[in-house]
Amino acid sequence: MPKINKYVDIDTVEREAKKDLIDRHSPFIHCASTAKKGEPFEVTVKMGNEYTHPDDFDHYIESVSLFNGDVLLAKATYVPGTLGNVKAHNTTTFTIIPTGSKLNLVAHGYCTKHGIWEGTPVEVAVAE
Repeated sequence: MPKINKYVDIDTVEREAKKDLIDRHSPFIHCASTAKKGEPFEVTVKMGNEYTHPDDFDHYIESVSLFNGDVLLAKATYVPGTLGNVKAHNTTTFTIIPTGSKLNLVAHGYCTKHGIWEGTPVEVAVAE
């Protein structure tokens, strides 16, 4: 099992280089706090909040995965140059259809140089 790096609040980190490393590799989930059962629900995962990530041949975000707890819901893969070979926020929007009473969303991003990174989980209430 590969090591999974987890997001920590960068306001608690003193060194700027460490803040940059943590933030630009962390996936941030953006979605509504409630969803309707059986209806399409959009979840956007943005890699990095304050800092952008390189899009170089040997250093880029290769994939973004969305989980409901331990269950993989969706995954998007990328090739180098997708973001024009410039530093940017890889942003992926997934459309899922909730079936349970709540979602426990967790996102992973895979950097070809720094491995797997996990963001802060987001709970979504699902109404009938």
